[in-house]
Amino acid sequence: MGKKVEKALANKEKASSATVNDDDNPNKTPEPYKCIGNFLTDFNELCKQNGMSVIPAVVTRPKPPGATTGVNEGKADKKADKGKPAAVPEPEPEPELDESGEPVEPPPKTYTTKDKFEYFKPSVQVEMDNNDKWDTVTEVYIRGWKIDNLMMDTFMQSWPTLERLHTINLWYTGISEGTLHTLSTFLPNCSNVKNVVLDGNPVKEENWAELIGEDSLIQNLSLRNCRISCKGAAGIGRSLGTAKTQNTKLLSLNLMGNDIADAGAESLAGGLRMNRTLMSLTLTNNKIADKGSEKIAEALSRFPLSHEEVVARRRLISDRGSPERNRSESDEDVKGKDSKEDTKTQKKEKEDTRAGSKRASVAADAKNQGKTKDKKGKTGKSSLQDADNLDTLDQINPLLEVADYMEGELWIAGNRTLINLNLSRNEICEPGVAALLKAVQYQTTLCLDNRSGGTGLMRLIMNKNPVPPENEVLIKLNEKMMMKDPFYKPPATPEGETAS
Repeated sequence: MGKKVEKALANKEKASSATVNDDDNPNKTPEPYKCIGNFLTDFNELCKQNGMSVIPAVVTRPKPPGATTGVNEGKADKKADKGKPAAVPEPEPEPELDESGEPVEPPPKTYTTKDKFEYFKPSVQVEMDNNDKWDTVTEVYIRGWKIDNLMMDTFMQSWPTLERLHTINLWYTGISEGTLHTLSTFLPNCSNVKNVVLDGNPVKEENWAELIGEDSLIQNLSLRNCRISCKGAAGIGRSLGTAKTQNTKLLSLNLMGNDIADAGAESLAGGLRMNRTLMSLTLTNNKIADKGSEKIAEALSRFPLSHEEVVARRRLISDRGSPERNRSESDEDVKGKDSKEDTKTQKKEKEDTRAGSKRASVAADAKNQGKTKDKKGKTGKSSLQDADNLDTLDQINPLLEVADYMEGELWIAGNRTLINLNLSRNEICEPGVAALLKAVQYQTTLCLDNRSGGTGLMRLIMNKNPVPPENEVLIKLNEKMMMKDPFYKPPATPEGETAS
């Protein structure tokens, strides 16, 4: 019996010593850290696990002292002191005097000072809903230090766990092709990130199009001063829209201060042809001349469909279940002059029939749901929402719009979703301005009869181009856009009333 006890104790000592040796073994790979949604803790632990010798500090974004707290405190005091007599204001403290008896200037209240070495140290600035809770981070700002692959991998693990994160701003951070690819890969996993700013990050490979791929959730993208050439603009244009796919999330795109030129503007115009989501496009200071301006104007007015777009249009019409479109059509017929007058008439009749049947079905569904809806009315609302979703899908795809047959080609109306276009500080002369004027006039005429496809341009900025201010075409364009600008205020009359 004694030998058995001694043997058991010896085995226990061996197991414990083996465990101690495993813990002290430096070659043992640590278990991967699992993020908990607390950005401060997650970031520091991931940096330690990745073996970083210097870990950037995570700090709240600096603000002018007292800029926001004073307003909130005033509101809180009003609510708290409601119904109570007003408190007597405290007397201002007497100013301090120096040796000569002159008052000493108090420290500044609009900014704070730091040691220069402390100011330029790498840091991750964040904004939070609650400054005491690091799981409420809403915005991340990084300024002026390089983000390498290891740091981007750290962000890839920590950012998707931040449920309230909606803005990422990386300014002059030396992004490369690899880090940009990693960023575009995990951003779709950040379900609430809608605003991405990557200003001042030249990338030689110019793989910017990966940011707005099919899985992208970005709504506002800024790529200012990134040295984007026609190569990068071509990729962005394809991501905005082609005959097969269209970006349906991006609302605002800022490409100010790049080298897009006419070739890049033509590629972006190709994306605008098929895109019906983008509402604001900034192309300031991009060396765009008349040719690029004319291509953009064509995409905004009307344009002929290419062979690829005609084929995609016929497939879409066929997929919608039209019985007259079940017969197959060869590519040779499409390449030739297959769009004859009778074909045009048939297409219009079919589209009118589909539109009428669709409106009738939506009306019938709404009527039936109105009769059978329950007390809460959830059923009726869901059916109407489904019908609205179907209409939205049809509006997003421009290939399903009514086409006109002219000179052997099918022409459709251009992009009327874009409402803000900034072409200032370029090289656009009178021909380019004239093309834009025609586009605006066409959009205005088209919107008088039908506004379902959008209102067209409401704001067009053409400042600092070679066209003189007294040019007649430019004056007409400015007058036309002045009435459409939502921020326009009519001049005051001599009586002090605004002109109607």
